[in-house]
Formats: sequence, C-alpha cells, structure tokens
Amino acid sequence: MPAARVEYVAPWWVVWLHSVPHLGLRLQPVDSTFSPRDESYRESLLFLGLVAAICLGLHLILLAAYLVCVCCCRQDDAVQTKRRSSCCVTWTAVVAGLICCAAVGVGFYGNSETNDGVYQLIYSLDNANHTFSGIDTLVSGTTQKMKVELEQHLARLSEIFAARGDYIQTLKFMQQMAGNILGQLSGLPEWGEVTAELTKLSDQTGYVEYYRWLSYLLLFILDLVLCFIACLGLAKRSRCLLALMLCCGVLALLLSWTSLAADTATAVATSDFCVAPDTFILNITEGQIRTEVTRYYLYCSQSLSSPFQQALTIFQRSLTTMQIQVVGLLQFAVPLFPTAEKDLLGIQLLLNSSESSLHQLTAMLDCRGLHKLPPRSKHHPAPLDYLDSLAGICYDGIEGLLYLGLFSLLAALAFSTVICAGPRAWKHLTTRDRDYDDIDDDDPFNPQARRIAAHNPPRGQLRSFCSYSSGLGSQTSLQPPAQTISNAPVSEYMNQAVLFGGNPRYENVPLIGRGSPPPTYSPSMRATYLSVADEHLRHYGNEFPA
Repeated sequence: MPAARVEYVAPWWVVWLHSVPHLGLRLQPVDSTFSPRDESYRESLLFLGLVAAICLGLHLILLAAYLVCVCCCRQDDAVQTKRRSSCCVTWTAVVAGLICCAAVGVGFYGNSETNDGVYQLIYSLDNANHTFSGIDTLVSGTTQKMKVELEQHLARLSEIFAARGDYIQTLKFMQQMAGNILGQLSGLPEWGEVTAELTKLSDQTGYVEYYRWLSYLLLFILDLVLCFIACLGLAKRSRCLLALMLCCGVLALLLSWTSLAADTATAVATSDFCVAPDTFILNITEGQIRTEVTRYYLYCSQSLSSPFQQALTIFQRSLTTMQIQVVGLLQFAVPLFPTAEKDLLGIQLLLNSSESSLHQLTAMLDCRGLHKLPPRSKHHPAPLDYLDSLAGICYDGIEGLLYLGLFSLLAALAFSTVICAGPRAWKHLTTRDRDYDDIDDDDPFNPQARRIAAHNPPRGQLRSFCSYSSGLGSQTSLQPPAQTISNAPVSEYMNQAVLFGGNPRYENVPLIGRGSPPPTYSPSMRATYLSVADEHLRHYGNEFPA
C-alpha cells in the first residue's frame, strides 16, 4: 500500500459496510452520514449490537435444544452406539480444535492490522498537531519581535535622529511597514484550539486502542486455554475437566458474540466516516477555522489558491522595504550619527531573523506539508500526512476489524461444536464406568483392578478355597490344600496369577490346567460361601452318612 496517494478512494469494504441499513430502536430509518453527536445515529449503532445479542440468544436456545435431545434420547444397540459415539466425539474434538486454532490465527492478524491502522492515525494526528503548533510559535515569535524589540530600536533612533527630519520620516515609514506585518500576522488563523482538540483525540484514541488490543490478546489466550482443556479432558477422560470446559465454553460464546457486536458497530461507524471524511471535518471545524482554510488543507488542489498567499506576500514586501531602509541609514546616517549604528544593526538582525521565520511559515502553511511525504532519512523521519491517516484507519483499521469479526464467528462455531460434543463424551464416560462397576473388583480381567493393583502395594497372601462345583459339595473339597504339591504346578499357576491379577495366589492343584485362571473370592464372598457350605452339610449330613 503506497504511503501517499494523489487522491483518496474508499475501498470496496468501506462502501459495503456503509450500505448496511441504519435503523433506530423503533426500526425507523436513520441517515447513514457519520455524526457521532447525533442521538439517532448512536441508536442505529446500538441497534447493530442488539441484533448480535438476539443472534446470541437464538444460538443459546438452539444449543440448549440440542443438548436436551442428546441427553433424553436412548439407543438400543449399546455396543455399536458406544463405538460410534467414541469415534464421533474424537473427530468432533479434532475439528473443533482446528477451527479454534484457525480462529486465533485470523484474530491475531486482524488485531495487528487494526493496531497498525490506529497508530498510523495517531502518528498523523501528532504530526498535524506539531505543524499547527509550529505555525502558532512562529507567528507569536515574529509578532513579539515587531512589537517589542523593533519598537525599542526605533524609539532610540528617534532620539538620535531628532535633528534630522528626513531620517525621522524614514523611521516612521519603517514603523508603518512593521504595522503592516503585524496586521497580516493577526489575520492568520490561530491553531491553539485545534491543537488542543487534536491532542485530546490522539490521547483518547491511544488509550482506547491499547486496552482494545490487550483485551483481544487475552481473549485469544483464553480460547487457546479452553481448547487445551477440552482436549485434555477427553484424553484423560476427566469429568471435572469436561464440566469446566462446558462452563467456560458458554463464557467463550458470550465473549465471542460480544466482540462481534463491538466490531460490527465500530466497523460500520468507521466506514460511514471513511466514505466522506472531508464532509465530517468541514462540519466539525466550521466554528473554529474559516471554511476556505479547511478546504485548502483537505483538498490541496492546484486549482485552489492558498488563502495565506496575500498575507505572506505583504509580509515579504514589507520586510524587503524595511531592509532597504536600514541599509540606506547604515550608509548615510551612521557617518553623521555613529551612536545609531548599534540600533540599526540590531534592526537588520531582527529583519533577517523575521525573514527566516517567514520562509518557515510559508512552508508550514503550505497544504503539501500535510499531503506529501518528504524524503525519509535516518535523522529526520517523514511525518505522516492527511491521506496516510485515512489509509491507516480506512484500509488497515477496517480490514482488521473485519478479520476480528471473522475470528468471533469461527470461535463461536468452535465452542459450539465443543459444547455439542460434551454430553456425548460425558455419556460415554458414564457408560464406561457403569460397565466397570458390574465387574468383580478382584477379577484379573478388570482394567480398573489392574490399575489399582499397579498403584497399591501387595497385600499378604490369602489362602483361597477350591471352587464349589456342585450343588451338594463335598466335605473334602472344603479342606485346605495339602502341602505336598509338586513345585512345577505351583510355579505354573503363580506365573498365571501374576499375569492376570498382578499378585500370585495359591489355589487347589486340580484347578490348574483348566486353560483359564481360577475364580477368586473377596473376604465377604468367602464368609458367605462358608456359611452356605455349612448349612448344606447340616441339612444333608444325615441322608448321606460317611
């Protein structure tokens, strides 16, 4: 993008945003001309924020309806449903993470573009403020010299040349030329009020932009952290992380729609200004600066003559005339009045200084000082001009706001996807834990038992009993195993026990070699088993004597 332009042309996105309907709170049409002091215009911008709030409400209603449907529906095919749900949740999380990362990338670019455009505007305002302040300084300095210093020199020379009427007449003529210069300088516009407004606008813009940039940076970090929490919750199968992710996801949705509303209103208002910036500046400076002066600086066309040309010409001619008079007095009066030489040299030095100020004033009053960039150098960087400030706010600034709006939409889509996948992931974890609860805690095939056995220290070995294989049982099967078992079967079973359960356990020898690990019993189950066995022995003991 070129730094300076011969003519400002609004980009297409500015025209497109300016064509957005402007409606009041009562849905009445509002003029789209940029007028921030007009209450109806401010209401039209507030209406855009209310539209975003309505979209947020509809979004939350649709999400709530979807979550209710997901939580209330029941699937018949449990095994197939679990597989499909697990795969769906995984891919949903992947897609949501990719969308979130893309949104943050777009947001970083948009935030940087907007920041560059705004600071380009601030630099331009500071440069214009410096130029106008310099004009006031030159005018006040020259006026001070003509009113005080020149008058003092002329008063002393009047006393010296009191006997010569022709020299007194020359001094009066010089005093008349100085009055002409003071009259022309007083006709120049005073920029004090304008510089105060520019300083205030620059400070407020910089303050707001800093916190806007910082707020978006924190929002980007928050989105990335929430995306990480979602992925970590799914990877760890943590219900706490999933619950935190769902709550923060709703918060991220609110922030995304809020930022979208702010970006939309700001972009539309800035576009209304960028469509016709000259008109707004003419209206706002109407009571402070003459219209012809404002037009001269805004358009800076060769067809427009400078409103300061006449005043500067009279200033130059008066200075030249005074310098000629001083040279004549130095040539003819000093030989007769040697004491007048010091004051005449002082007047000549003052006129030379005023001529230098005149050249600087002519350059600073020229509109090309605000519309064209001088050659850049290391020690004298080129100031930003009026057209470059428009380029910064209307090109880079609004373009960045559009990218930030896209970021808000993508972030809302990503967290909506995460919220929709949350209940399915929760149900999947609940079903999985319920299946684990139906398995014996000491079952060697239970994954939870293996994890617990890996973390808990080994307990003392318990002597287990043989399986109760028949309804009647036998008294001998309830006896503890004999200790004359060979070492080979015991070693074989200990290896199997370590493989399946993590801790070696001793069982009866006849159970080894079945091709599967023996059943195990907890202490409560063993007590129940012994009580049932004793009851059977008492009931059937008389019918089947030994």
